[in-house]
Amino acid sequence: MKILGIDPGTQVAGFGVIEKTGARIVTIEYGAIQAGKNQSFPQRLYTIYTKIMDIISKHQPDEMAIEEVFYSKNIKSAIRIGEGRGIVFLCAASANIPITEYAATVIKKAVVGNGNAHKEQVQEMVKIILNLPEIPGSRDASDALAIAICHSHNLRY
Repeated sequence: MKILGIDPGTQVAGFGVIEKTGARIVTIEYGAIQAGKNQSFPQRLYTIYTKIMDIISKHQPDEMAIEEVFYSKNIKSAIRIGEGRGIVFLCAASANIPITEYAATVIKKAVVGNGNAHKEQVQEMVKIILNLPEIPGSRDASDALAIAICHSHNLRY
């Protein structure tokens, strides 16, 4: 089963594609989608949309996973994150791919074993679990892979 994990954002969105066969998890591709800082907000959302759709077209994932919204004291920032998440949901719906949401604490617990783990711990465990030669260069990509790993642990056959 191929899983596409997305760490949503409106300037940078991380993605990670993994394949799970039994207990084995293999990394297919990961990276960060960069929307131009000089683009208007609608153009940035469109850039993220088209690039996620390209990834979906290329890898044909069976399922997608995304991090749930967390409450933020900065309402404007929370709204922007929600708009980025909306783009991810639109991509999933456009491709008819089921999408599942996970709280940050659930993702950290699935990957590290501790729901209060630090970002660095998550990055190191992503590297170990996926047998990567190094920690992904982008935290967004690492987070997206962690989301995909979490989903792979929660699959019900």
